[in-house]
Formats: sequence, C-alpha cells, structure tokens
Amino acid sequence: MNLDFDAVYCEPGALEYPLGRSLREKYARLPWFEIESHNSIPEFCAAENRDFPGLKRHLIIGVRKTHRYVPNRKVSDWLVPYTSSGCRAMCLYCYLVCNYNKCAYLRLFVNREQMMEKLLKSDAGARGACTYEIGSNSDLVLENEITGNLAWTVEQFARRGLGRLTFPTKFDMVDPLLSLDHRRRVIVRMSVNPEEIVRRVEIGTSPLDFRIRALNAVADAGYPVGLLIAPVILLPDWRRQYGELIDSLADQLSARVREGGFLEIIFMTYSFVQGAINREAFPGAVPLFDRAQMVGRGRGKYCYTARLRSEAEAFLRQRLEEKLPDMPVLYVV
Repeated sequence: MNLDFDAVYCEPGALEYPLGRSLREKYARLPWFEIESHNSIPEFCAAENRDFPGLKRHLIIGVRKTHRYVPNRKVSDWLVPYTSSGCRAMCLYCYLVCNYNKCAYLRLFVNREQMMEKLLKSDAGARGACTYEIGSNSDLVLENEITGNLAWTVEQFARRGLGRLTFPTKFDMVDPLLSLDHRRRVIVRMSVNPEEIVRRVEIGTSPLDFRIRALNAVADAGYPVGLLIAPVILLPDWRRQYGELIDSLADQLSARVREGGFLEIIFMTYSFVQGAINREAFPGAVPLFDRAQMVGRGRGKYCYTARLRSEAEAFLRQRLEEKLPDMPVLYVV
C-alpha cells in the first residue's frame, strides 16, 4: 500500500506528545507547515472540488479535543472518537465527505494515551460489559501503517479493559495484529462489496480477495469477526453483482469465519455534496445518484426508495441464507 504524502500540516501542540515527535522524525523529508487547527485549514477549505484527490495526499496532525461518546445499538454500545479521522482512500460514497466536504483527508491525533485512559475509565464504570466502536471516523488498519496505533490499542485494551473494542476496515494490512495478545476483546469487521464496485467506486482500498484473506487470517488468530456488506449500491445489474459477491464469500471464507462470524447490511446514502465533488474530481466515475430510484432523506441526502430497498433486502437475505446459513444478519439499515 503506497502511503506517500506530499506535505504535513501540524498543530504546534502535537509535537509535545511522543507520537507527534515520532511522526516529525518519520516524515522529516517532507515539507512541514504549522496550522492553528486541524479543523480549519483556510487554503484547504477554499480549494476547488477538482482538488479533492490532491488534498488526500496531505497528512494532518493534531490533538483531539472532542471526546464525547455517542450511544449506538448495532454491533457496539458506544461510538468513540479515537486516533484518526478521515481517510487516505477516496470512496465515492464516503459519509465523512458529508461532514467535512473536501476536507475529508486523513487527520492523526497524537494524544492517544489520553483517549485510552478515558476509554478505560468509561469501561470500568459501565454497567456490564460494553462494546466500543473506535473506527467510525477512519480506517484504523490503514492508520496503523503510519502510527502503529491500532496494534498499541489492541494490547492496551486487552490487558486493562473489561468489555470489547470493534472497528471496520476495507484494508488487508492485518499482519501487525495477528500475533497480539488480544484476549478476544477486539472484534474485527471487514467491509466488502462486489469486485467491480471495489475497483471503480472504493478507490484506493484493498481488492476484494485480499480483504477476504485478511478476514480469514484474523479469525485464525482468534479474533471475533464480522462481515459488512456495505454500502449496498444498486447499480443496474445489482442482482448479478451481489449474487456473485455472496458466491465468492461462500467459496473463499474460512470455516471459522462462516461458522463464527456475523453479517451487517448497510444500504448507501448519497449526498448533494458527494455528487458535486465526484463530478469535478472524478470525471467519468460511476454515477451513484439515480433520480428514478432515490428519494430525499433531508439536508441534501438521498436514499433508495422503500420499494427498491425492500426488494434488494429480500434478495440479499435469501442468497445469504442459502450460501452462508450460519452467519446471522444482525441488522439491515
């Protein structure tokens, strides 16, 4: 995975932390620019939509100041702001673009010890064992290639925590996790889509077969695992594409995954902001907005019509029941 960057933009306070100083040394060859806040870099905010891929080649380093946990009732109990936000990949549907517009680039937060101590304190005070989603704002497997934060987190929480952590990923670089003493306190969830969608829509992510092998590897290493079919994108030949995807999963997933893993299904939500960026930054890209099949969902967002979504859900459930009968579908949204 090529993770070269063009430049680093850094809050001065970030260099007071060990990880900040380590990153300063690691990327010493790059130009460094001081910024007041990772949340507002004026020249990035003023960039044109067509500049979006170029912005993704900048690395932003700061100190996370927001630590508010949000209740969640799917795979986890809480969504936890953690060590990164944004991503180097350029998925054409990325929901982070809805929040950050063109500024959905990768931001690293160096105060990981502070975040871990809050997490452990919350975990110790919880009523019963809780599961904490630490990857809702970034892809931690990708981030780990830069910081080593995910491997550090697994060992810290496994040794000191009571509940569980979980995160999703679209990347296959899981080798640093395989030998860790995770104590089954970390649930690894792999996001998948048909190969054509991976290649043409999930730009910069790992190929489908690489992801499947990675999930098999973490399951063999004893991690609890799950599989997200997400987001489901209903292109004109969606039945063929998702039928072939499920066939591939049934053929390639290990028995450990098929018999012990679970499934999540998430349908795509698309926004006006994403459409505007994609038209200028990725001319000729797969059109994801279909006026005939989508309806407004408020604040410039669109989702599939209830009829189409119901039809697709029934198709997916039937095929999954036939091909992966031992993997329960936890939810469909």
